[in-house]
Amino acid sequence: MSRGPTALACVCAALLLLFAGAAQTARAQPANACSQMKGYLAQGTGSGGGLLVVNAQSGEVVCSSAATTPRPLASNMKLFTTSTALAKLGPEARIPTRVLAEGQIDAGGVLHGSLYLQGGGDPTLGTPAFYNSYLAGLGTNIFALTPQIKAAGITAITGRLYADPSIFDSRKGVKDSGYATSPYIGPLSGLAFNSGFAGQTSSSGFAREPAKLAASKLARNLRAKGIRVPARVAVARTPASAKQVAIVKSPPLTKIVNTTDVYSDNFFAEMLIKLLGARFGGAGTTAAGATVVSAFARSLGSGVHAVDGSGLTRTNTATPEQVVDLLVGMQSNPVGPEFIQDLALSGEEGTVDERMQGTAAYGRCRVKTGTLTGVSNLSGYCFNVSGKVMAFSILMGTVGSTTQAHLDQDRIAGLVASY
Repeated sequence: MSRGPTALACVCAALLLLFAGAAQTARAQPANACSQMKGYLAQGTGSGGGLLVVNAQSGEVVCSSAATTPRPLASNMKLFTTSTALAKLGPEARIPTRVLAEGQIDAGGVLHGSLYLQGGGDPTLGTPAFYNSYLAGLGTNIFALTPQIKAAGITAITGRLYADPSIFDSRKGVKDSGYATSPYIGPLSGLAFNSGFAGQTSSSGFAREPAKLAASKLARNLRAKGIRVPARVAVARTPASAKQVAIVKSPPLTKIVNTTDVYSDNFFAEMLIKLLGARFGGAGTTAAGATVVSAFARSLGSGVHAVDGSGLTRTNTATPEQVVDLLVGMQSNPVGPEFIQDLALSGEEGTVDERMQGTAAYGRCRVKTGTLTGVSNLSGYCFNVSGKVMAFSILMGTVGSTTQAHLDQDRIAGLVASY
């Protein structure tokens, strides 16, 4: 693995300025920093952990322990998924959901045919009542399609409103659940709705057929606004002859990635990997998306054994070295600023909002956590008072106490941030 000097992305300077106001702490002495890191690694995971810390600017290896041994990534897999999505789709990309009409509209506004609600793989599509409570306002309003349909001159349809989720395959879950819906993630669909939940809150349970639920909610809204459509909806592929009459688009991809990484949203990550498969892998499947993700990692000099997008499947594996290679490669990538900014700020946000407090890492690191039974990981960047940008990966694979593992990871991050 090459450790030559890497051009520093403009994000590094911006983040260093951002963090300049944080309290300065005594710098770790280089002579013993690595030995302390290794001690905390062993304390957190015994012999089942690996660690790599690198100066991302100079390529200097600060500390390495079992850094070439593959271990379960858990939600550190999201680093690979979201970096690929940003690089391949672009930070400002918006995912469309369309309504298309098949048939002729007469002088009275009656469509002699059917409407098709065509999913584009948007993980945020739903109702404002849902996404304002669950995703802090991040969402695509399905009801914004209604006034556009009305503006197209449609007052009634003689056919049906169909749901078209065909951009993705029909598998609703990941490998660990036999590709069925699991307790950890809503049902996946090319026409997802309310993150897979059946009601307006995340306590409502999962929908059996999210695409049909989306279509039925739209149909009800159309009727409420005076457009006559049948109550019963069905699933069908959109005919090639159908014409677009309405479209809504997701928030910018960088906001979706931010939610995915900061809050470790499994549903978003799995939707993104299927979207990558649909756009760049020849099929809207998890397997096709995993191939795209693996290829992108290799293009950065990294590598990963990708099975899904979220890390729920234990056979998603990489080495600490490969994770760090990804981080260093993304720092100089054109979308590096967005990728780094979309990670959780230590002690302030998401899955690390109460971690690293009282350490030099507080407010100075952008990180991704990862947790499965017996697995606890922490990887990311630290922006030091001294001006150094550090990339690190801590993969712990035989964890007895997650609380202890978090404590030891936070101590390592504190040493990284003060090195």
